[in-house]
Amino acid sequence: MRLKRITSAVAVSLVAASLAGCGGNEETSGGAAEDVTLTYWASNQGTSLENDQEVLQPQLDAFTAKTGIKVDVEVVPWSDLLNRILAATASGEGPDVLNIGNTWSASLQATGALTPFDDATMAEIGGADRFLAGSLAATGAPGQPPTAVPVYSLAYGLYYNKSMFAEAGITEPPATWEELVEAGKKLTTPEHWGMSIEGGSVSENIHNVFVFSEQQGGSFFDDAGKPTFDTPENVAGIKQYLDLIQTDKITNPSNAEYSNGTEALADFASGKSAMVMWQAAAGSLEELGMDPADIGVAPIPAPSGAAEDVASIVAGINLAVFDNSEHKPQALDFVEFMTSTPTQIQLNKTYGSLPAVTEAYSDPAFQTEAVETFKSILDDKAVPMPAVPEESQFETLVGTAVKNMLAQAASGTVVTEQAISEQLAAAQQQLAG
Repeated sequence: MRLKRITSAVAVSLVAASLAGCGGNEETSGGAAEDVTLTYWASNQGTSLENDQEVLQPQLDAFTAKTGIKVDVEVVPWSDLLNRILAATASGEGPDVLNIGNTWSASLQATGALTPFDDATMAEIGGADRFLAGSLAATGAPGQPPTAVPVYSLAYGLYYNKSMFAEAGITEPPATWEELVEAGKKLTTPEHWGMSIEGGSVSENIHNVFVFSEQQGGSFFDDAGKPTFDTPENVAGIKQYLDLIQTDKITNPSNAEYSNGTEALADFASGKSAMVMWQAAAGSLEELGMDPADIGVAPIPAPSGAAEDVASIVAGINLAVFDNSEHKPQALDFVEFMTSTPTQIQLNKTYGSLPAVTEAYSDPAFQTEAVETFKSILDDKAVPMPAVPEESQFETLVGTAVKNMLAQAASGTVVTEQAISEQLAAAQQQLAG
């Protein structure tokens, strides 16, 4: 079953194997802890870059108080993070520690720029058995020591506004895609829209259409790793997404421009939309002012008669150390701190994401219906992105094509199946080139 592929390592971008890892700052690891400042690139997990700074700083201060090691953090937008990593690898100038999307793990591992977490290194941060097995599986290529460890575990779910649903006479979250569209039409009024999407975001687009393709029984690569973009199943999955704007008309056309990774969620939190397909984010919704009592979550439904019961990619954020960091012992101390049970509880509680370590689930904050829903999605309804060297190019090419097609739909041009097929064929040709 495809759903059992959760234990496979997920790969994205293949970068040239000749690229070298980037270094840390000029101080040496032999100096006193109080003389060491680690550089840390964090990913945007909260409502804004500024929000992440506010969330992370108390934890960084606690780490400094405990160890004497200072941490200079920069929160990097998702739209820039991979390019920043690749540029740092090429230039030799970059952070000591960084967050990476877990789908990048195997391909970044291939560069040799990241520290392998072999048995001895893993023991330095408390051991591998602390982590969720599914999340730990997405930390590198199969059969090799991982080059990252999980810090935030994630899955996509359908968030819905319970009050809006009740006012529209909808008593249950949709169990099929057809029910979702029907509910979205009831919920689309002069005051709000049925669904918000981040249509200008390449990563959100590819994650969504990948899931929809899987539901249709499609695949963007065959078992041998050969690209198969232009298939009827992939076309149907993309059309399902485009139709939110162009045919079903339950999404504001302006959403085609949303690209910073927070706008669709903000619309949902403020009542401008009644549903949003998003990674675990209850903490961010509350931070944006949404009443927790109004927050409902369910699996993203598949069309009636779907070939596969898929609701999410295997999502998550990993923590990695550049292998030529001049402060590797201190960097590993920081990894141990960030993955410790108290820090995991606090950060994931604030963000509304899922802890990556099992002990954290003893906290009452993670013994909720929403958390159980997301854990169930990860266990039973999630599939990894394609484990192929060209994964990054695939994400960029198809995600950008979908972005452009959404812009066409938003302008009033209906994007047909034939047009989608042509776009996918062109993307596959670019990949081959």
